[in-house]
Amino acid sequence: MSDAYKLLVLAGDGIGPEVMREVARIVHWMSAHCGLKLDITEELVGAASLAVHGVPIRDEVIELARQSDAVLFGSVGDPAWSHVGFDKRPEVAILKLRKELELFANLRPAKLFDALIDASALKPEVVRGLDLMIVRETVGGIYFGEPRGIETLPDGSRRGINTEVYTTSEIERVARVAFDLARKRDNRVCSVEKCNVMESGLLWKEVVTDVHKREYPDVQLSHMLADNCAMQLVRDPNQFDVIVTGNLFGDILSDLASMLTGSLGMLPSATLGPVRADGKRNALYEPIHGSAPDIAGKGIANPLAQILSFAMLLRYSLNRAEDADLIETAVSNVLASGLRTGDIMSPGMARVGTEMMGQAVLREMEKLA
Repeated sequence: MSDAYKLLVLAGDGIGPEVMREVARIVHWMSAHCGLKLDITEELVGAASLAVHGVPIRDEVIELARQSDAVLFGSVGDPAWSHVGFDKRPEVAILKLRKELELFANLRPAKLFDALIDASALKPEVVRGLDLMIVRETVGGIYFGEPRGIETLPDGSRRGINTEVYTTSEIERVARVAFDLARKRDNRVCSVEKCNVMESGLLWKEVVTDVHKREYPDVQLSHMLADNCAMQLVRDPNQFDVIVTGNLFGDILSDLASMLTGSLGMLPSATLGPVRADGKRNALYEPIHGSAPDIAGKGIANPLAQILSFAMLLRYSLNRAEDADLIETAVSNVLASGLRTGDIMSPGMARVGTEMMGQAVLREMEKLA
């Protein structure tokens, strides 16, 4: 299978293996009907890896991730391991992958399917047609800046310190990701910071403006302060196409935007690394809903975010946009037919479990194909 794409699958913990099984069925079907060739390796991460290997992720798995065309990730987290030190927590697996693969640009789409418009917290006329992308820088900013820590002052009181730090190169590379994405969408980027009170925000605005002028003059660029952006996302979210911002503001704004769609169980994500010597880039794709241990093993989890994460993988890492469109259209049609898992259930709809929802998507793909 030398001409096959190398895919590393890390189902992880909780509902991860359940929702990943539904993706596996879609992969098998696409291999048979769409000419999709994948060389798949499956490995343990998180609590599953701790139970067998004593660590949240092995160095060998990180190396496999480096050698892969993409990583499809499920979820990590298990309350049974809450008593251990931080370095043994299941969540360390995803943190190490991001660090070791230098996954610096998180892509968080907020797309509202028409059939779920009543699930949004906003009025239908405000949120209808929502389809925006937040590009969040993920390995810099205040979460990683130095100095940091908690210190005791001479008077005995304590002080917590975190430092917001960004360099020109860190801003440039995430800006390029946003501009490149915009060219494939509606060709608009809104850069978000706090240049009015933060020097790091002022540098962010200057660097993004410079990259735009030198490399992307065809893309429409606007700037917005982070607090205003939060307000505008609730007031008129459809004014945005691509939002690019730093780690802290991206963390906050992407969670806010996710609730415009009505359910975390519907939302995929991607995190991209720098372009490698072979022209490809490391990339990890995962749903944002987490391991949900309270419903694990019950067969009721929503598999759509994991399925849509695979669609993002096809689009952004394998350059198979038609296959991604097929999956996304199938999901939209299934929702329009009235099928719902518990997290998106509403009166008059038909409640189904994980497997039945996955099968429904696959049947719809067959019809569309």
